[in-house]
Amino acid sequence: QVRVVESGGGLVQPGGSLRLSCEAPGFTLGYSAIGWFRQAPGKEREGVSCISSSGDVPYYADSVKGRFTISRDNAKNTVYLQMNSLKPEDTAVYYCATDLVCWYYSGTYHYEVKGYWGQGTQVTVSS
Repeated sequence: QVRVVESGGGLVQPGGSLRLSCEAPGFTLGYSAIGWFRQAPGKEREGVSCISSSGDVPYYADSVKGRFTISRDNAKNTVYLQMNSLKPEDTAVYYCATDLVCWYYSGTYHYEVKGYWGQGTQVTVSS
């Protein structure tokens, strides 16, 4: 059983920043594209971002473009989501997942998850 672990969530004021981390002890994340997702109460899960296995191709949902940056350090077996200029509507549980297929179609980010999910980390943006 692969365990995917997110960390770095918390409470932040509007306009603030957080950096989330995704790790998978004993499982090599570097072989696949990794994605970040979020789900707010009463809403459907939203794909936020995805990064290719090499780290040179990122994908973003329109709602986070220009504010969030996905990156990976394969030597540390970790994928990051740097979140800047946070808004109250970014409040959600954030998840990462492994083995994604990611693409843009008509300028919109699409994805398919083929791997494992983490348990999530809560991000709350509030004054």
